[in-house]
Amino acid sequence: MATSADAGPFENSTLTPEPNDQVAPTPGDVAPPTPPTPSAPSAPSAPSAPVSTKPPGRVGRRIHYVIEAVIAVGVGVALATILATVIVVIQANHMMTVENGWAAFLTYDEGHETFLERAAISYVQPLTNSPAEAVYWQGTVDGNMKPLNGANNYVLHFAAGQLPPNDAFWSLTLTNPKGQMVANPAKIYSVSSHSGLQANADGSVDIYIQSTVPTGHESNWLPTPDGAFKLWLRIYQPGQSVLDGQYQMPPVTEVN
Repeated sequence: MATSADAGPFENSTLTPEPNDQVAPTPGDVAPPTPPTPSAPSAPSAPSAPVSTKPPGRVGRRIHYVIEAVIAVGVGVALATILATVIVVIQANHMMTVENGWAAFLTYDEGHETFLERAAISYVQPLTNSPAEAVYWQGTVDGNMKPLNGANNYVLHFAAGQLPPNDAFWSLTLTNPKGQMVANPAKIYSVSSHSGLQANADGSVDIYIQSTVPTGHESNWLPTPDGAFKLWLRIYQPGQSVLDGQYQMPPVTEVN
């Protein structure tokens, strides 16, 4: 019979499993299976808005027709305005007398003109008198048909005895191209038959149209602004030679 001394190295020893050893579980060690967790019910999606295929009703059609009518009327008015303006300008050019860079209405008879003639006159020279009362010469170019500009010096020369004939008075006024007065330091805005113009030795009269004062001719000076400008020569109760077209307006001459 073997003794305890003969039991060998494993007598009364406890076997410790290594980390990688698989140990069979005993029946009491088996954990019951975990039941699945029920997922939360998803929120129902919002129903999409129904697409209406129903044709527009009576009110919708009426609004549509009104919009189309308004657009048509607007386009028609714009085209009519453009056409009327073109016709009026053509008529005005036909009626005006042009000479030496000046233009004026001389040939119409107030009270007997047509609607188109009256429209042309009002378009170019609104609120004017009939030629028998006043003639309005306007100039935007010099005698060489170059636009008037304040960067240049000009002279308007009237030969002896050739100042505008009238039974009242005449005046020469300077404005911007829109017909508005232009301020100047000298506060001189016109010269006229009543402004004391000095005549030359031969009886002629020179009007100096420039930005600086002409030495020795201050009384005959009409100051000019920067840029383009327009001249207006008004003859009140003009002489018959003006109305007949026999009187010739002298040109505005550029000088150095």
